[in-house]
Amino acid sequence: MRDTLLIALFAFLGAAAAGVLGACVLLLIRRRSLIAHLAVVAGVGITAMLAGTLAVAQAMFLSGHDLTVVTTVVAMAAVVSLATALLLGRWVAARSHALALAARSFGDGGDFTSPDGPATAELAALSRELEATSAKLAESRQRERALESSRRELVAWISHDLRTPLAGLRAMAEALEDGVAADPDRYLRQIRMEVERLNGMVGDLFELSRIHAGTLALSPSRISLYDLVGDALAGADPLARERGVRLVGERVVPVPVEVDGKEMSRVLGNLLVNAIRRTPADGTVAIAAERSPEGVVLSVTDGCGGIPEEDLPRVFDTGWRGSHARTPPAGAGLGLAIVRGIVEAHDGRASVRNVPGGCRFEVVLPTAAP
Repeated sequence: MRDTLLIALFAFLGAAAAGVLGACVLLLIRRRSLIAHLAVVAGVGITAMLAGTLAVAQAMFLSGHDLTVVTTVVAMAAVVSLATALLLGRWVAARSHALALAARSFGDGGDFTSPDGPATAELAALSRELEATSAKLAESRQRERALESSRRELVAWISHDLRTPLAGLRAMAEALEDGVAADPDRYLRQIRMEVERLNGMVGDLFELSRIHAGTLALSPSRISLYDLVGDALAGADPLARERGVRLVGERVVPVPVEVDGKEMSRVLGNLLVNAIRRTPADGTVAIAAERSPEGVVLSVTDGCGGIPEEDLPRVFDTGWRGSHARTPPAGAGLGLAIVRGIVEAHDGRASVRNVPGGCRFEVVLPTAAP
């Protein structure tokens, strides 16, 4: 037992010396290639074995012949180990290089495709992560393109909608200034109407900018859905009468909700005005409030004839106005975008779907805590 412990001690001391030396070499070449690191690791293993063997031979007074045999065996093992380490290093380096070339597709705006052939578990996991990141970047680029398209469309619509009333205001102002207006009072009333319209557009733009910037400040309070829907119906009734549209409230449950009353009134007002404008005369616009497993559902159903299926995902996009073949566009296409922004700020969800004869806009809100 004593001899065994001495052999182990001398072998450990020799191997430890080789390990310390190898660690120093790895520290010096830490910025070099993987092949160099693997060669050093293999060399450390062989050197540790040789150092331990020589230390034991010196302590145990092995014969020269035995020492030569052991040294030869260790040397052959060293050759095989170094060759294996170099082959492994070259293979891993080649796989890493192929992975790096594939990853460059990110910078070119392309999609990442994993290199063909086997790979180590770590490189395979890295490839999967890069593929997932590539998919997310592709979705992000698609959303960015859609957003940029919506921005360009919005700028075009806003420019058109601003130019038309401004041209009218200029013409009426010049007529009044030159004294050629046949009915000055009618011109003044028209000027006031156009100014109010422009003021509403500017207000919508300001509201939308706050939503996009995340600076929409809410002041939630406990409000009954019955009162909220009643106020919205009263506000939209004059427009409905003017256009000959029936405005009805159905299945309105008196459930309390924790919302900003002013902002939520704007949501219902935008939905009702949008529905009334797109419903033909003698049509019906219905508003309802019901319980659901998700909370409460506020819905506005119109008689617009339905929205094309390809347009449904874009209904709440900024600047969307729908198909010209269905109804003439009204407003700057900001109302529904504002609806979605306000509802999502309340941790809710806005959606739309077609129903027989029209479409149904739904707003899902969480119920107030008891």
